[in-house]
Amino acid sequence: MLRKKALFMSLLSFSLIAGTVNAEDVLKVGVQAPITGSYANEGQGIDNATRLMAEQINAKGGVLGQKIEVITCDDEGTAMKAAICAKDLVNKGVKMVIGSYTSTCAEAAQATYFRAGVLQTSDGTSDTLTEHGYWTFFRNSFPNSAEATFVAKYFLTEKKYQRIAILSDFSSYADGLATAVEKAVKNAGGNIVAREKIKAGSQNFTPILTRLKSKKPDVIFSAGYYSDGGLIRAQMKALGIKADFVGGDANDNPDFVKLAGTAAEGAYIINVPTPELLPYDLAKDFLKAYQTKYNMMPPSIWTLLNVDGMRAFVHAMETNKDLDTKKAADFLHTLKDFPGITGSISFAPDGNRVGSGYMAYQIQKDGSYKIMFK
Repeated sequence: MLRKKALFMSLLSFSLIAGTVNAEDVLKVGVQAPITGSYANEGQGIDNATRLMAEQINAKGGVLGQKIEVITCDDEGTAMKAAICAKDLVNKGVKMVIGSYTSTCAEAAQATYFRAGVLQTSDGTSDTLTEHGYWTFFRNSFPNSAEATFVAKYFLTEKKYQRIAILSDFSSYADGLATAVEKAVKNAGGNIVAREKIKAGSQNFTPILTRLKSKKPDVIFSAGYYSDGGLIRAQMKALGIKADFVGGDANDNPDFVKLAGTAAEGAYIINVPTPELLPYDLAKDFLKAYQTKYNMMPPSIWTLLNVDGMRAFVHAMETNKDLDTKKAADFLHTLKDFPGITGSISFAPDGNRVGSGYMAYQIQKDGSYKIMFK
């Protein structure tokens, strides 16, 4: 009996060791994104791209011999669910997290990833994301302050607007961008005639737009998300507001055109180059693979910016020949000119991506973009 018990314990011990070895053969990568909710197509794009990149890396042998396993948590675009996702992904043993799509959700999860030493990359543009001093966080897009500088230059030197109105919701991203644009315009000598806020998702923006109409603006800059921006543009037209509509980068989504309908024509969007305009071979190859796998193009540039963040994390680990996240972060804080799908990637010591590549696009009758200023 004792001999059988000893044999059983020996087998159990071997099984646990074998399980540990197998677990160590997997590099767990988390995706925190809005898979459902108002921003679902953006979240699904991030998830799709991460899984495609994981397949491509795994086909080449993985990361330091370890295959990538992608674990997705749907944060639904809400801060409360984002905080829950962060705890869930940490508990599941991820080394890095891709996402989330919104600054609000990315910020709600930051502290949890920091305490666990889990790398996080997000397209969130709110300036506050890199002001907490978390060594684990890397922004794969460009901050609101960079966009605001471009917007001010475009408004005042190119369009020569005399009366500028700014509209945002209450989210970290939208409010932060609107505040940055207001500051940049004023610093450049521009005239802000109104600064209003909407409740995201409220559908009816007529009261605020009527109030803005009375201010006789030359332009209304909408700093919120496409899910509201498309409706705002349509309701501007319905109210006979002749001011230009200029949307911030989060309006860059195919659903903006769907929501605005025929009113989308003539609207302007500010963002870094859309996927089809990226001139890099890496971009062309990845877009071709994405289309082949999913039978569609990525919903926006945010998909590719997020997957570039993942590529940078993997590059750091492979260069260090070590999966240690602190060593990877130390390497990334001095990263210079790493070839990316969205262009050369460099990070500042605070985790901000260095540089800017904004353009102003005008939406054409067929829904396509025409570059107006860069």
